[in-house]
Amino acid sequence: MAIRSGLDRLLDDAGRIRGRRYALLCHQASLSLRGVHAHLALDAVQPAVTLLGPEHGFYGVEQDMVASADECDPWTGRQVVSLYGGDAGSLQPRPGVFEGCDLVVIDLQDVGARYYTFAATAVWAAEAALLAGCEVWVLDRPNPLGGIEVEGNLLDLDFTSFVGAFRMPQRHGLTMAEILLLEGRRRGWDSGALTVFEVEGWRRRQAWREVGWPWTAPSPNMPTPETAHLYPGLCLFEATTVSEGRGTTRPFQLLGVPGADAPALAGRCRERLAAAGVAGVSVVPAMFRPQFQKHAGSVCAGVELRLEDAGRLRPVRLGFELLLAFRDVLGADFGWRCEPYEFVADTPAIDLLAGTDRFRTGLDAGDAVERWCVTWENDQREFRAERDPVLLYS
Repeated sequence: MAIRSGLDRLLDDAGRIRGRRYALLCHQASLSLRGVHAHLALDAVQPAVTLLGPEHGFYGVEQDMVASADECDPWTGRQVVSLYGGDAGSLQPRPGVFEGCDLVVIDLQDVGARYYTFAATAVWAAEAALLAGCEVWVLDRPNPLGGIEVEGNLLDLDFTSFVGAFRMPQRHGLTMAEILLLEGRRRGWDSGALTVFEVEGWRRRQAWREVGWPWTAPSPNMPTPETAHLYPGLCLFEATTVSEGRGTTRPFQLLGVPGADAPALAGRCRERLAAAGVAGVSVVPAMFRPQFQKHAGSVCAGVELRLEDAGRLRPVRLGFELLLAFRDVLGADFGWRCEPYEFVADTPAIDLLAGTDRFRTGLDAGDAVERWCVTWENDQREFRAERDPVLLYS
């Protein structure tokens, strides 16, 4: 059976949206199987009142942490309201944005990691819509990593942020609709608050390459499905002075700093991954020159990660082990990001991404990080039990 998105299922039953005054939250990866963008496909049936864009903008052209302005869609003439501006207040729909609407439709491709900000935008938009008296429809899409594996530690709510908005592990194994259903239960939304257009034919064991759809980058630095498989671990490097490959054609596959010993870094990475039993990826020395962001214009020495078996990979443990390897080799040249991160200035970025300060403080105190990783098992078990009631797919 061909796998069909929630958008395609709505288009097959287009009469449901005729006559509705709706706002549409989507982005450049919100495509039908025919490759038609959601706002254009639905406009042919019933034009939207308002379009909403998440981080990176409605068209996915902005880099991370770059504000998007409200604009006019050149194809339809509709207003595009940005839900990622210059301050934390811009992340919530402002009062009146749903005026004249009776429905909000959400169609955002997620990548299966807690840090990815589209889920926070979707939940906050849905909550604002419900308070404004609108219905909320969610057009679901597959989790590119599959929907079975869960990995990492539960977010400590003291470290809630845009890159960690919900109490879940770094790899959560949920689709966007399931995240909304889970958060709806936690927030006490009415059981019928959300209407979900499920993905037809998708099974939880299927990662993106098994879905059979072409990949459209949901954000500028997510160019391939393989990038998505590495991202739950490699995003942690955003919290360091080490380049995570932004500004190259292989973000989250290249890691490095100017002047480092690439073979030494690769060797130490291999040692740590072997000791931790992390498989499915190989590490080779690499040189690269970022064109923007960290170390822009400078040649960086470091490693390239080659994904060999996504099914065997534990990406979250991979990321923490690679952080330790770089710290081992770089010593004093390894540093944590000090600048504000996603509108938070008083908490280190690594604590926001780790969802706790236990990793950083334990590392700085010389504690064995392995003891912290063992605690993930209880967190994962707790989260699996909580998510079971909202799972939509076999």
